[in-house]
Amino acid sequence: MNHKVKKYAGLWKRFLALIIDFLIFCIIFFPITRIIKGVWIMNATDHRWNGGLFVTDPLCIAFLIFMFLYFIFLEGLAGATLGKLIIGLRVININGKKPGLLKSLIRNILRLIDGLPALNILGIVLIVITKENTRFGDIIAKTRVVKVR
Repeated sequence: MNHKVKKYAGLWKRFLALIIDFLIFCIIFFPITRIIKGVWIMNATDHRWNGGLFVTDPLCIAFLIFMFLYFIFLEGLAGATLGKLIIGLRVININGKKPGLLKSLIRNILRLIDGLPALNILGIVLIVITKENTRFGDIIAKTRVVKVR
């Protein structure tokens, strides 16, 4: 990729895009939760906890699957989630094209590693210290998050 053409997205723009994505999730999930569970926001007593520490509530599992697929499909096929589109960011492969589903799957599965030891600390540190502002998932998937405006 021509490094003079694209500017890599920094931590704060990426964080703002993620906040927008989570607000979109809230707009979708809160009414569904109200309809199905009778509450706007579930607490521990509203869940069905069958597996100890693991979430086994079907509604929560559906929401987790939706969020995971949201990032994979939108970033893989469109190059951006709605939050990234609004902020003016795109996910690209190292050739400057949309990453595709496989690279998007890899970068999003590796959010689990970027989240270590807690609160996405590894991902945050890597975005701040690497030349191309890349978290672990981006390094392995050979993707970058760039500013388009």
